[in-house]
Amino acid sequence: MAGKGKNRTSGGGGLGPQPPASLNKTRAKAQQTIPDYVANRMARRVAVATGIPSILGMSTFVASYLLVSKGVLDIPPGITLVTSGGFFLLGLVGLSYGVLSASWEPGAGSLLGIEQIGLNISRLRSSIKRPPAAS
Repeated sequence: MAGKGKNRTSGGGGLGPQPPASLNKTRAKAQQTIPDYVANRMARRVAVATGIPSILGMSTFVASYLLVSKGVLDIPPGITLVTSGGFFLLGLVGLSYGVLSASWEPGAGSLLGIEQIGLNISRLRSSIKRPPAAS
């Protein structure tokens, strides 16, 4: 029974002394690069920019089925697939648009956020070129 009677620090697991929990929380906050209000804006924009095209992509199949089964139109299956695929592709583009069009300022910015895209792309490029911070 090696180690019996040795004084161990709690939670150390034999890896040496652990920093206080308050220091870990401070480090975690310092590493967060996207403020909460910006992340919420991004999430809302992504939800709209991907959600609407995705719903349209799924409803293409339903609408096509109803039109063909009721005899209103004779729609080839290829047209249905291309149309649906186009909507899903638009949703994929909307994912990038939602992230890149969000304003990083405390104010909400414009409705579409088109003026923010160039600024956010330059921020993205500079974050990729910058060497990682030493921890």
